[in-house]
Amino acid sequence: MSQLEAIFAARAEDLEWLKRQRPFPVVRREAEQSAPPRDFRAALRSCDDCPAIIAEIKRASPSRGMLCVNLDVVAQARLYNIGGAVALSVLTEPRFFRGNLDDLAAVVREVPLPVLRKDFIFDPYQLYEARAAGADAVLLIASYLDEGLLHDLMTLTQALGMTALVEIHTAEDLEKALRAGPPCLIGINNRNLHDFSISLDVTRWLRPLVPAGIGVIAESGIQTSQDIRYLRTVGVEAFLIGEALVRAADPVALLRELRGECDDHGG
Repeated sequence: MSQLEAIFAARAEDLEWLKRQRPFPVVRREAEQSAPPRDFRAALRSCDDCPAIIAEIKRASPSRGMLCVNLDVVAQARLYNIGGAVALSVLTEPRFFRGNLDDLAAVVREVPLPVLRKDFIFDPYQLYEARAAGADAVLLIASYLDEGLLHDLMTLTQALGMTALVEIHTAEDLEKALRAGPPCLIGINNRNLHDFSISLDVTRWLRPLVPAGIGVIAESGIQTSQDIRYLRTVGVEAFLIGEALVRAADPVALLRELRGECDDHGG
């Protein structure tokens, strides 16, 4: 069993317990009563010619272990906002990433940026959970979901007013996403979720295959402004960055450095 399969298996166990604690009708009612979602994709377009950064909050990862033991998610989100992030991503998977939906709900309450729920989603219940917690967007991993389920989850995400960010790592993943949707946002993950190897060239190879009109976000392995400049040369304008920011002694300074081209243009 690959690491990705192990994570999804753990989430399936968690979900059975969650459904007993909070039955579906309860979660659906909470989702229906939540404040309207913010436009996640519009936030990515708000930077004109500068890089749009989705800043991620996570305590740990399977490949790196604990990233920040005493992470204050609200304080971190506020720093990201000050530093110029256009949106936030919050890891809500509890076993491997040490996250939870309470983290996301707290960030939604305290910071005005749109928020992505980053998790291992395979069940409609999780979409209602996300909306009930205030999420504006959700991550769907094409490599794990079959085409029919991906289509159903994308459709429900849209019906709930949220944005689906469909993550791919291969050309086959992209073909599946296009047949299932097409999505309005594609995330090209430079990390192979089966062995955790990383190459920014994954984005270089896949970006030209994404049809016009679909927003593209580069994910994973982005550490420096040089990485962003390289990825911009292949046609990417939005970037999801987590580990570098969580580990940074000064996330505001790092964000401003990563957005340096924007500052050069007066953005």
